[in-house]
This record gives sequence, structure tokens and C-alpha cells, in this order.
Amino acid sequence: MSALAPAQLDDLLAYACALPGASFDVKWGCERVVSIGGKMFLVCGADALSYKAPDEDFLPLSGLPGVRPAPYLARARWIQVRSTEALSLDDLRQGIARSRELALQKLPKAQRAAWA
Repeated sequence: MSALAPAQLDDLLAYACALPGASFDVKWGCERVVSIGGKMFLVCGADALSYKAPDEDFLPLSGLPGVRPAPYLARARWIQVRSTEALSLDDLRQGIARSRELALQKLPKAQRAAWA
């Protein structure tokens, strides 16, 4: 199993922070969180990251090696990724971008227009 290295987590966090409208925060003492308009789309811990998946992709992704429903956020269709065994770094970047889009769609129309 190829666990996510701290450098990979940092790279994915930097990618998420560079997306239009993204803001960075530290929540719950140590979790690095990226949001848009106050809506989280990425949570990056010490050895894993979590993001929202489209409803239709949640179950298939959750069953992949190194991927599981995210603790406390599974009800909202978030997955937690602990390794690159099943998802490559490019797959993770695409997932993070899609998570941002899902969060963006929950914002009021005026805010969406600013970051679409």
C-alpha cells in the first residue's frame, strides 16, 4: 500500500488553495481545511485527506483500496483517502476540483457567479 506522503498531501493542499475562490483555515485544532464561500471542500489531516464526492460516485469510490467513507462526513457523501493505491494524484486533483464545484453549487447565485 502506498500511503499518502506528507509532501503529497502538501501538494494537493496547495492545488486546492490555488483554485478560484478558495480560502484556507485550520479547524478542530489541526485539520487543514479549504473552503469556498464558507463551504468546505477539502479537509487535509496528517496522513489522509477528505473531500465530497458526487452522490453517484460515493459508493464506488468508498470501496476502493485506501479509500473509505470519511468519518463524521460520510452522511454528506465525503470520502477519506489514505493512499494512492487506487486513486492517482491526478485522480485526487480531479476529485478535489469536483468537490469544489459541488460546494460552489450550494452557494447563493451571486457568490457562485464570482467564482464560476
